[in-house]
Amino acid sequence: MSRRALAIAVPLLWVATLGSAAGAIWCKHRARQLFVQLGALNARRDNLEIEWGQLQLEQSAWSTHAFVERVASTRLHMAMPPPKEIEIIAP
Repeated sequence: MSRRALAIAVPLLWVATLGSAAGAIWCKHRARQLFVQLGALNARRDNLEIEWGQLQLEQSAWSTHAFVERVASTRLHMAMPPPKEIEIIAP
């Protein structure tokens, strides 16, 4: 290799090496940022799953026959009609 080619190649290789190192540092930093974000999203998901389970329990409690009947009688002032007033209609 001639001196002129060597004088051009060495700085170019030096710049390429520095660019590669900067790229590796940036990629590692970005990966760490994304990992932290993933951890936060996983924690949020876990909290939402807990809340979903609690809401399902609450919904099942609200849909029981005893609860509906109690709400109908206390809040809506509804009562079961006497058996002689009940009419069964055939389809």
